[in-house]
Parts: sequence; C-alpha cells; structure tokens
Amino acid sequence: MSELRVDVAVVGAGPAGLAAAVAAAEAGAVVAVVDAANQPGGQFWRHRPEVGDADPDGRGHHDWDVFLDLRRRFRAGIAAGRVQHLPGLQVWMASRDDAGFTLRTTRTVVGGEGAGPTVHAARLVLCPGGYDRQLPVPGWDLPGVMAAGGVQAFLKANGALPGRRFVVAGTGPFLLPVAANIAEAGGEVLAVLESSSLSNWLPHWKAAASVPGKALEGAEYAGVFARHRIPYKTRSIVTAIEGGDRVRSVRWAKADADGRALPGTAGVFEDVDVVGFGWGFTPQMELPLSLGAETRVDADGSLVAVVDDRQESSVPGLFLAGEVTGVGGAVLAVLEGQAAGTAAADPAAVVLPAKGAARRDRHRRFARAMHQAHPVPAAWQDWLTPETLVCRCEEVPVSAVTEARDALGAEDSRSLKSFARVGMGWCQGRVCGFAASCLGAGPGEAAGQASLASAAKRPFAVPVPIPELASLDVLDD
Repeated sequence: MSELRVDVAVVGAGPAGLAAAVAAAEAGAVVAVVDAANQPGGQFWRHRPEVGDADPDGRGHHDWDVFLDLRRRFRAGIAAGRVQHLPGLQVWMASRDDAGFTLRTTRTVVGGEGAGPTVHAARLVLCPGGYDRQLPVPGWDLPGVMAAGGVQAFLKANGALPGRRFVVAGTGPFLLPVAANIAEAGGEVLAVLESSSLSNWLPHWKAAASVPGKALEGAEYAGVFARHRIPYKTRSIVTAIEGGDRVRSVRWAKADADGRALPGTAGVFEDVDVVGFGWGFTPQMELPLSLGAETRVDADGSLVAVVDDRQESSVPGLFLAGEVTGVGGAVLAVLEGQAAGTAAADPAAVVLPAKGAARRDRHRRFARAMHQAHPVPAAWQDWLTPETLVCRCEEVPVSAVTEARDALGAEDSRSLKSFARVGMGWCQGRVCGFAASCLGAGPGEAAGQASLASAAKRPFAVPVPIPELASLDVLDD
C-alpha cells in the first residue's frame, strides 16, 4: 500500500473538484485528486471514454467550454508536476490529526491491482457530489425503474438508451434535460410528470431573472419538447407502476398542491420500458460527517454542510464545495470549487473576485428559489400502500416501518434501521434513507436534521474488500 503526501487533497473531479484542483495548483500547492471515475468530468460532464474519443464534441452538455478549459488547466498541472490525478479510486475513510488529513482509498473496480494509496494532506477539499433522491411508490421495485440521473448517466457513458418508451417523473428542472436527451437519442418520452406547478416560480421571479442563462436553458428544452412532441404535465404524479417481470405500465393522476391524487383524473401509460424518477438530489455526506463538519437542513430538505465565504467548514483546514454545501448546479459548483481550492492553497488569498462572488450569490439565491418552487410533495406518503417497499435491498414494506414507528417509538432513521432493517442492505440507506426519515417523522412531516444525519453516517464511506482491511491492521500494528 503506497503513501502520498501533498499540500492539498481534493476528493471528486466533477465541476467543483476540477475547479478546486486547478485553483489550488495554480496558487502554488501540490495537489492530489482522488476520483471514482477514470476521467475527469463527474456526473455533470460524464462522457464516453476518451481512449476511444480523445476530443469529444460535448453534444448534450451545457458549459462544455468551461469543462474543456478546466481540463486543459488540469492537464497542465499534471504536466508541471503540480497535480497528481488518482482516478478509479474512492475514499472509504478520512481522519484528521495535528498534521492534517489522511485519506484511505480503495479501487472502484474490485479485483484491481491491490489497495489504493493512502493520501496525506495538510488541507482537504471535499467535492463528492450527490445522487438522485428517491421516493417509494407502489411498483418502484420492478426492473425498469431507474433514477432519472441514472438514465442520463447510462446515455452519456454508453451512447445508448436503456429502453425504448419512457416516463420521466418527479420534480425540478433536472427532469427537462433527462427527457430531452432521451428524445434526442431516439427514445420516445410518453410524458414528463412534474408534481409542482410552474406558478410556484411567481414569488421568486427576481431570483429567476437574476440568472438569465437558466431561462435560456429552459427555452432550449421547450424547443426540444415541441420538436419531439413530449407532453409536459404539471401537478401530475405517478400513483403506481405495474408489470410482472419488469415495468409494463404506469398509472398516474393530476394532484393538488400537496401532491394528493385528485379523484377522476387517473390515467395510464401502456407499453412502458423505463420509468425515470427524480425528486431532487441527496448530497454525499459520509466524509464531511465522519470528520465532524457542522450541518444544517437546506431549503430542499437535504442535509448539507455549513461553510463560510471561503468554503471552509467548521473543521479547520476542511473545505467543501458543490452539492455538499447545497444543491445549486454546475455553475455554482465551479465557483465554490474555485474558492475552496484557492483558500486551501493560500489561507490569505482572495478566493473570488467581486464579480465572481456576486455571481455565486445570485446562483445561491436561484437555487433556493428552485427548491421552494419544486418541493417534495408534502402528502407523498398518501401514495403508499402497506405493501409498498421502502427499502428495496432488504425488502422492507411500509407496514413494517410504520409499525416500528407507532408501536416501538422508532421515529428516526437509526431506530428504524434497528427495528425494521430499513437501510441495512447493500446501498446502506442511500436510496431509502430520506424516505425512511420522513416516514419516521410521520405523515406530512419533514425529516429532522438528526434523523437525516444518522441515515448518512456510515462506518465506511464506500464498500472496501476485507483483504484491504486485514492489510491495514497489519500495517497499524
């Protein structure tokens, strides 16, 4: 197991991580970048392997020129010996002492060439990103039900679709590029079911107007929807997914402002291959929590970390950028990454010019408005039946969760895990943790900060092979 010592370690090579690494290296620091993927870009700029296409055209991506600029500077840092890129690795444990931070890594693909290196750094920038937040609905455990981001990632990475006929559902602007990309790739989108109403934006028009680029993106998607005749149905929800061995049909209905299905509005989509759900995003909080970073609940109900204007957390020397400080899009992530990388390299530096700081603040206000305009429906628990699975890994139904809550007082995610085994499976609550926390709080209630934190705390941030743990014990002895 090799050891590596640097000034600044960056975890993640998406928009925030790339910007942080480039900023830190250009400020004079020696930087190590640990990333699960084999090439930089993260989820937002995920693209086909560059070994087969060294100069991808960025079709289907926004801000591709920003990525190309960051990638050029990233490669320049590598050539100059300022940046060490560690692809195909995940951090399974982070610790801190007087000398700084230690990151223990494991290879993304099991069966690789032994354990990953241990990285020691004086300062640490965490940009781990997030993943699609999910809500259970009857039938969501059938093959063919995917996260909306999973559908898009499949398409970006493979240049192919995981099915032929799609329904995209949930809430938020992210549903638009997913449906548009499906249609542009040759798939048929039967409908986009948005649970919110676009009139929710009216109280936030100033925040929306301050970021005109978002309106242009919306107009671009509207053009794609019109060209491919994609129905966009607001105040609409999926009430059940049906099929035997896989998805066959999707039942849906119009909904009131809280997400309750309205009588007499039910419909059905037949001959469906894939359902893509997106209810916002869940920041990956394992590493910030393991290091003791202070947290809060954001406007979208997600647990996020508290940072100052320099992106430094409550833990000295620990900087955070991107979704872990609040889901706000790639532009905001790049600005936060730039600030975090600069501050980590030089504590006395000005981290953002005045225009950059003002732009960051506008995007934060837009993100808050977006979360308020596209909330998780307050009455989503009304969609469930006692038999609906909450935890698909352990096959825990709603009835087991509510019984543990009502009869045993299990009102938080940790207690529910103990009494009902929800979140005990392979994903360790990454898929069901938010829903379980809400169910523990009760019908119509939001999940509390402590329950969300206990759902995100994991002894190991990612799975690690037992031989690597055994090797670690020998070394420590």
